[in-house]
This record gives sequence, C-alpha cells and structure tokens, in this order.
Amino acid sequence: MPCPAHCSNQRRCGWAAGALWATLLPLLLMALLSGCSTTKYTVDDGRPVNEVLLGHIRSFGAGEKAVRQAIGRSAELQDKDCDKQWELPFAVASSYGWESADDRVAWARALDVDERVSVIGALPDSGLAPGNRIEAVAGYSRENSEKMLQELALKRDAGSPFELRLVGGRRVPVTPFQVCRGYTRFAAPATPQAQDYHWLMSLHPLEVPSVGLTENEALWVVLWTQGLSEEGGARMKTYHYAVALAGTLYDVATLASGLKGAALAADAAMKAAQSAAASAATEILKKQLIDQATAMAARRMRSELSDAAQNLTKKQVVGLMQAAAVNRGSLGGVARVAATSFERADAWAWDRMAKLGADPMAAFTLHQKLIEKGLSANSMMLDPDRLAALSKIAQTQGKGDAVVAVLRGIRPDDVLFELTDMPLASNPTAFSFDDATDPGTASQPYARGLIDAMLELPVE
Repeated sequence: MPCPAHCSNQRRCGWAAGALWATLLPLLLMALLSGCSTTKYTVDDGRPVNEVLLGHIRSFGAGEKAVRQAIGRSAELQDKDCDKQWELPFAVASSYGWESADDRVAWARALDVDERVSVIGALPDSGLAPGNRIEAVAGYSRENSEKMLQELALKRDAGSPFELRLVGGRRVPVTPFQVCRGYTRFAAPATPQAQDYHWLMSLHPLEVPSVGLTENEALWVVLWTQGLSEEGGARMKTYHYAVALAGTLYDVATLASGLKGAALAADAAMKAAQSAAASAATEILKKQLIDQATAMAARRMRSELSDAAQNLTKKQVVGLMQAAAVNRGSLGGVARVAATSFERADAWAWDRMAKLGADPMAAFTLHQKLIEKGLSANSMMLDPDRLAALSKIAQTQGKGDAVVAVLRGIRPDDVLFELTDMPLASNPTAFSFDDATDPGTASQPYARGLIDAMLELPVE
C-alpha cells in the first residue's frame, strides 16, 4: 500500500501501512480459506427418510436432553461415600460415519445434527444450546468427529476447565463437574434395543425414553444407574477385571454420540450375547429366553394392550413383569453380574431421590408407563421381585396406597400371588454372579458386553 504523495513523514506512513496489512492479511486469508472450503454438511432437504429410524433418533434426543438435566441435578447430592466420575453440562451427537445420505438427513431433521459434533442438550447455565456445532475443543480441531469426541472425553475426565470454539467463532468456557460414578447413556438409534450394564456406565434401550420421561423419571433413571454402579461395582469387578485397562480406554462418549461405529459395535455385542446365551443355556433358558413361541406371544400381548391402563388385566400385567424378569435373566457378561444388584440399585436411588427433594414415586410411574406400552426389555420396568422389594420400602414411608394408585389398583402382593413359575432371574440358585463363566475371547470380544469390550479397544 503506497503512501500518499502529500505525506510529510514517509517512514511513519510506511510503518502504518505495514501495520494495516498485518491486521488485514489474516482476515483476508480466513475469508479466502472459508470461501474455498469444499466440506459440505448435511441439511434437511425434505426428502423421504426412514420413519422408524427418525422416531428412534427423536427418542434418543429426548432421552439425552432429559437425563442431561437430571445429571446436573444429581451433582447436588455431593455424596462423599460414592466413587466419582466427571460429567459435562451438555450432550452431543454426530451423523459422522453414516454412509446413507437419507439417514444423515434423518439426523438433521430429528435433532438438527450433522457430521460435526453437535449439541443436542445442555444445562441452562452452560452457555450452549441445541444446534451449536463444536469446531474446536481446547484448540484441538479435526473433521473426524470421532477424534473430536475422544478429545472431548479426555478433557472431561481431566476435570479442569477448558474452552470450546463453536462454528461462527464464539468461545464458550466449560467446567466439568463431579457426579457419582455410572454414566447414563442411551442406545444408538440404529440399535434401539441394545442394553448393557457396567460399573462405569449403563446403556439403556430407547424404549425407556420413548414413553416420555418427566423430570423426576429422568432423575430416577440417572440415580438408579449411579446406584447400580455403587451397589454392584465390587461384584462386577470381581467377575472380570484381572485385565489392566491403563492406556486402552476407549472413549465411552462414542457410545451415545450417534456415531455409526458405536452402532455397529452395539450390533456385534447383541449378536455375541445371543450366541453366548444360546451356547450356555439350560433347559429353563431355552424355554424362557430363546424359544420363538415366547417372543411371538410377547408380540401378541403387546398388540392386545390398550393405552387405557384400566383395560390391562392382572394376568397381562403379571405376564409383562415376568417378561421383565426374563430380560434381566437373559443379560450376559458383566451385565449379568450387574443384574444381581438391581434391587439394591432401586433402594439406593429411592433414598437419593428423597435427599434431592424429588418424588421417588417416579420409579413406579415410569414402571407403569412401560407396562402400558408393553415394553419389558429394559431395566426400568420392575420385575416381580423388584416390585415387591421397592413397594415394601414405600410402605414403610407411608406410600403404600400411593403405589397401588399408580399401579391402577393392582397390589404388589397380588402380582406375587399370581406367579406360578418364577423366571430364571428370580431364582437365586440359578442366577448368581459367583458361578458366571467368562465367555470373552479374542474371537468373541463382545461376549462380556458392549461396554466391557469397548473399554479394551485401543485408542487410535
């Protein structure tokens, strides 16, 4: 930039021109680079998409939003006795890795998510909102969203404040906070039925958030997950962990990020669990867990259920609760060990709900919602043993009549009376972590469960 001819001090004018260039050049380069970028991100162009997948994505998003608020609330416990984990004040997802353009559009339509790490839920004081795209994590930026999630998990687990840079340039300070151990996560929309229970995290199937979680019900799910870790963690560790995990920790955030890789891993884990159950099944297992007629009968029962709870017969309720017990008994690997502590997790969560000033009756209202929808392949519908144990706690606190009212007049004692053939999960001689075999092998890495296997995958 030449100096004007009338300038009296050519040296000072030249310095000013150089300073101006130094200021403008980076801005011009940024504009040039952004203008030349060839990266195109998915937008909703209105095309037809898989409506089933769309529904699962919406359930996933609703669940993540609900439990994120509950996770923040659970931090208020400040429980000195429980083991701790670090959490973030927001939840993220990404359609990165999904090969189908239609499926990526479904993510954009359902949750405003594209290939970048996208915020889908956040605490009110986090400075973030659904739809925000994360461009850099503490200065770290990659187009590979899986690597971005790994970096995010590393910063989370370090527990120190860090900064996010959002698309558009806004910078947001983030401070991880501590909660009782046990991450609450939901299955990837491509594998909505996946479930796994581990002392570090529980992966709940999408049928749980599909019923619409209230604030108290979401808090119950979070506290129950933390309680399972606290009450059953020692048993789970006894079952397996002679294997050192140092240096091999796979980012568990990917399990609930929408990434295709996590969905594929969940699918492999489900198949491995089915295979392990089939190969080790007793005659009881064959009858109650694998028999195709049982599955067909369950489907028929669901189709007959009315949305009006008063139309549910006692026999139907008992049948569904037996199906919940069968689901519990069918869990394999570390989750099978976790299942022996479900009652203790119920009691732990009930006590903490009261400490937080929340209504613990949410345990029964969520159970009833699942009953009315015929959704029993999860840990939130109470099986007969759990219903009996938790209702006794409620009775000691003067809530017995309230429990019966939530259950639409069906008394827990009546459910136990109706049972004639207790499922495997309710049989203490057949269901014990002490005699659990370890099916995990190099050829079948998911036999101990999805979470356990992913913890042993090396970080790239």
